[in-house]
Amino acid sequence: MTDTRRRVKVYTLNEDRQWDDRGTGHVSSGYVERLKGMSLLVRAESDGSLLLESKINPNTAYQKQQVQGKDPSVDITQELIDESEEERFEDMSSPGLELPPCELSRLEEVAELVASSLPSPQRREKLALALENEGYIRKLLELFRVCEDLENREGLHHLYDIIKGIFLLNRTALFEVMFSEECIMDVIGCLEFDPALPQPRRHREFLTTTARFKEVIPITDPELRQKIHQTYRVQYIQDMVLPTPSVFEENMLSTLHSFIFFNKVEIVGMLQDDEKFLTELFAQLTDEATDDDKRHELVNFLKEFCAFSQTLQPQNRDAFFKTLSNMGILPALEVILGMDDVQVRGAATDIFSYLVEYNPSMVREFVMQESQQNDDDILLINLIIEHMICDTDPELGGAVQLMGLLRTLVDPENMLATANKTEKTEFLSFFYKHCTHVLSAPLLANTTEEKPSKDDFQTCQLLALIVELLTFCVEHHTYHIKNYIINKDILRRVLVLTASQHAFLALCSLRFMRKIIGLKDEFYNRYIMRNFLFEPVVKAFLNNGSRYNLINSAIIEMFEYVRVEDVKSLTAHIIENYWKALEDVDYVQTFKGLKLRYEQQRERQDNPKLDSMRSILRNHRFRRDARTLEDEEEMWFNTDEDDLEDGEAVVPPSDKMKNDEDLMDPISKFMERKKLKESEEKEVLTGKSSLSGRQSPSFKLSFSSSPKSSLSSPPTASLHPGSPGSPGSPGTGARNSPPMAAVTTKSGLVGLVDYPDDDEEDEDEDDSDSKEGSPPLSKKSKLSS
Repeated sequence: MTDTRRRVKVYTLNEDRQWDDRGTGHVSSGYVERLKGMSLLVRAESDGSLLLESKINPNTAYQKQQVQGKDPSVDITQELIDESEEERFEDMSSPGLELPPCELSRLEEVAELVASSLPSPQRREKLALALENEGYIRKLLELFRVCEDLENREGLHHLYDIIKGIFLLNRTALFEVMFSEECIMDVIGCLEFDPALPQPRRHREFLTTTARFKEVIPITDPELRQKIHQTYRVQYIQDMVLPTPSVFEENMLSTLHSFIFFNKVEIVGMLQDDEKFLTELFAQLTDEATDDDKRHELVNFLKEFCAFSQTLQPQNRDAFFKTLSNMGILPALEVILGMDDVQVRGAATDIFSYLVEYNPSMVREFVMQESQQNDDDILLINLIIEHMICDTDPELGGAVQLMGLLRTLVDPENMLATANKTEKTEFLSFFYKHCTHVLSAPLLANTTEEKPSKDDFQTCQLLALIVELLTFCVEHHTYHIKNYIINKDILRRVLVLTASQHAFLALCSLRFMRKIIGLKDEFYNRYIMRNFLFEPVVKAFLNNGSRYNLINSAIIEMFEYVRVEDVKSLTAHIIENYWKALEDVDYVQTFKGLKLRYEQQRERQDNPKLDSMRSILRNHRFRRDARTLEDEEEMWFNTDEDDLEDGEAVVPPSDKMKNDEDLMDPISKFMERKKLKESEEKEVLTGKSSLSGRQSPSFKLSFSSSPKSSLSSPPTASLHPGSPGSPGSPGTGARNSPPMAAVTTKSGLVGLVDYPDDDEEDEDEDDSDSKEGSPPLSKKSKLSS
């Protein structure tokens, strides 16, 4: 291929005002950078004509602008080739890189060569091949020993730059040489003499004297021992010796990471295959004669062994944990967790976390099998719970970790769905029979009174962890947790925590109750009503006063859920027992909405005939078959507009409907009651001043078990049900009557009744249709809307 790129003669003006010939070549941005401070003269090679004469200003940032034009003397089109493609072309055509002789006087030249080769991938490749083929690294390390003996600090600084650059070449073959037994300590020595530091580091001294290799179980395989030493030293180089890589150098050490990774895989595989080694390890772990220091070393080794296993592929990890299980790792952990040494127990907890996170089913199977032979106190899972409860850390870091492991173990989502489906049923039955009493013991011990007996921060943190786990169980377990809560009266004990001075614990207890209410389970609802368990919630609401905080919002949201979901039993219970405490809360409409729901329920109970009629009419309105609907639509479109001017809507009579006289009597009475109630409400509303924005609540309630807590001077009332006929009690006086719309048909009056307790869409629709005096829409207006 013909090279159509333009070649030029480059001259620079020297100090004697003479033009020096800089040779023939292609002008690049890098070349211009090297000529800063000089004058540049460019002539065409073909005819010597002057193309460019310019002063290169050292304060000007130059950059390559590609081809600005075309040589008029060249007829063919010139292709635009960027600098990187040019370098690649030259690198491919040029021979391999030639290294300077490895001599003390040439170290600076070698360092410059290595530094200049790093930016170009092709030059890095050539440099790596040259270093590998000529055995150059071993020669450099020999020079290092000479420089160190001569205390040649300049040469040592050059060697530091050279060795660091070789690391950035990212070549496995070079690492194999550098990390060999005879070379690795010299490599670390070169990296001690950082030119940026006034004094060299002492990495070799640390590795040879301070760091000691402990064989808790003698390793007879020399290859395994050498691999362990090498991995430790390379890891030390990566973490401690090499400077933190810059953003541009991070990917240049990927091969070093891979080298360490595969070394760890090899170590785990070689230890796993050595049955004699593992058998001796577990035998000494569980032997009572083993002294504490030795056991501590054994546990730490096993912990690091499990940590190495995280580098294995899933298939190899399966085999690894299966081997540990067959060797008896869980019984060994059970023995270790029962010891008094805090550090040993901490390491055992870390090992246990590896097992639970990898295969919780294996742990569940073990604890169910041991329950048939051992007492509850020494079961592995109960030991975990006890360590969680007895955590001495003020921040309960260990307790949080253990609670996460318990949560994983009791999570049905990771339980195997086998053909016989026994794991979930059997394990949950085991857990609630043998373990929940240990878990809930601190909660039961601290909630015997109306307030927590211990309210310090650490105790409250522990109780919050326990309540959060119980909340998780309410959400994911069914009859097991339900039976436990009802039989042990757990909800009452949890609600005692609403009186804690720590808001996070009070919110935990509210979340627990909210989760139970959210299930809409009548067994739970009857338990709540029978024991008046809304009372501590209302007390917490009143004691919170006018503060607008999380406790206020959480309690209001709980009552709002009952209203929106229309939980009838709880609605009646709340209004009949706590209405006097909540009736003055007007900055939200939650409690007035609950009262309205309650009155609607009572209205339907007092008028069963009307309720029956409502069901009939709703069935007629919403449950007509498709054929009837088609006939009615056809009739509507076939009706002339003149037929609609009389204010009549065309609705064909149904054979299932009652006659007009049966319907009119209750409807008339219903409308009279409605008008009476509306007039009374208007009188009440005109007597009250309007409130804008969010007002501070004013509560009129005091409790027999506590001092008066009100924001004004209100009369007192009891939270427990009063006599039905007492003044102000719900259900007395006029009640709100639901609105009703009547539609006239050609055949007579047919009532289409809707009630406020229907969904909001029906409510809005029927309100607009039932305005008195509004004329019926014509066919055109209906179609246009």
